[in-house]
Amino acid sequence: MNKQRPKHLALHLIKLPLPGFVSILHRASGLLLFLALPLLLLMLQHSLRTIETYTQLMAVLAHPLAKLLSLGLLWAFLHHFCAGLRYLAIDLHRVRDLAQARNSSKVVMAASLLLTVFLGMKLW
Repeated sequence: MNKQRPKHLALHLIKLPLPGFVSILHRASGLLLFLALPLLLLMLQHSLRTIETYTQLMAVLAHPLAKLLSLGLLWAFLHHFCAGLRYLAIDLHRVRDLAQARNSSKVVMAASLLLTVFLGMKLW
């Protein structure tokens, strides 16, 4: 082996296939949901405490930045859910070959984005 190998791997030059992006986004969305969990639990606590704290929470959530944050969390949940169903299908051997894996990753991306748009219109 006289081949010169690079000392540093240039990650920005690697062309990742769509199932790789789905996998990375699945992990990132899971991390985002995990980190947002204390905030979501705090919002639940304020919504259930008294009517005053509920109205204060609704006033905060009416702000466009809060709606944008909610939309991001909604996408994270929907993508994580759809990709989780994809991985479950792979584990149950319903997705058997490379073509099905690529098609299922397209379905995950389309479904998570379409559901986010549909539910986001209701949220906004």
